[in-house]
Amino acid sequence: MSASLDIAIAGAGPAGLAAALYLHRAGHRVTIFERFGEPSPVGSGLILQPTGLTVLADLGLLDAILALGSRIERLHGADVASGHTVLDVRYDARPGGRFGLAVHRAALFGVLYGAVREAGIAIETGIELDELDTAERVRLVCGDGRDIGPFDLVVDASGSRSKLRRHVITPTEPRPLAYGAFWASLSWRGEGFDEHALTQRYDRASVMIGVLPIGRSEPGSDKMAAFFWSLKPEDAEAVRMKGLEAWKQRVLSLWPACATYLAQIDSFDQLTLARYGHHTLKVPVGRRLAIIGDAAHSTSPQLGQGANMALLDAAALSYAFKTSSGVEDALAAYANARRWHVRTFQALSLMFTPFYQSDSVFLPFMRDRLVAIAAQVPPVPQMLASMVAGTMVDPLRPIGLAEPDWDKINSGPAVVAAV
Repeated sequence: MSASLDIAIAGAGPAGLAAALYLHRAGHRVTIFERFGEPSPVGSGLILQPTGLTVLADLGLLDAILALGSRIERLHGADVASGHTVLDVRYDARPGGRFGLAVHRAALFGVLYGAVREAGIAIETGIELDELDTAERVRLVCGDGRDIGPFDLVVDASGSRSKLRRHVITPTEPRPLAYGAFWASLSWRGEGFDEHALTQRYDRASVMIGVLPIGRSEPGSDKMAAFFWSLKPEDAEAVRMKGLEAWKQRVLSLWPACATYLAQIDSFDQLTLARYGHHTLKVPVGRRLAIIGDAAHSTSPQLGQGANMALLDAAALSYAFKTSSGVEDALAAYANARRWHVRTFQALSLMFTPFYQSDSVFLPFMRDRLVAIAAQVPPVPQMLASMVAGTMVDPLRPIGLAEPDWDKINSGPAVVAAV
């Protein structure tokens, strides 16, 4: 598409910031609208999978994020009662192969936000977008009744609580999942923990404890870890009422090695309660409207795909506009390019989550006795690795990208190949 468009982006999270960079570089006039008074990250840590890293490489930001994150080569989990390994996934057995990168959300935000500011992209803060007026061009209606626009395109990157996605053909709202988690960002303590692994312990499927090394939140800061404890959000208040020490003793009784992390927690105020929901928009577009990131699809973090899917959405939207003749054609191309990858991983997440977070007795019994055995029999290890990496269904070729040369990433600037 050769014409320059006026584009509004709702939300300054990873999806919105990445989309802004892509569309600005393509020559469009972009404005980001953020409902908070100051754009900032929310949450603790996440894993950037090879798919998300490929998008950041395409944006020229891979070296910046590699400098902050912690390289993850393995996901390992064990049953607290027996000590048996019930999860063991390695990204790539070959030296120089794929890997994940665990980062503090502040690090990912800082890299993307810094690039947006450097590009001079306009950001309007303290504006919550409630409604669309879909005339020939689109106007945005704010929560205070103000009218903004017109725009040729609106990109909704406002997250799982989006108010704009009701303008798609078949809107859906997230269905709350039974389990959420307490999260905390703490100083990294390496004794007994692998700095290149996500390590977890399970008590059936009702308790999951995890430690994820997440590197630095900003250049020069200390290394950090994300610590999490799964629970039902409705039980959080009862846990608080019993007191911090009672909760700590419960954690220590299941995983004594966590003592160095628990010692850093002095108050429940240091723990953020995350709630999860599941939904997938059948068609993530409307009239002059594209829905990306958690506004289009959200689920539990079990497969670690959320931020990566958001980055892929941003790259897919840009590619669709670059290769299409008009706005409506581009929106259709975007929806088509992301359809099967999104649906596949949403289904996989919905299927696997109950094995690790649920009230079931039977599913963790199967997990502990069958999954660990099956994971050692080819081609299951390769399938699990591609599931975690986000490449079981190729999301890159349909949006004009190919993975970088992982062998060269640590020896020089990362380069992404267009296809």
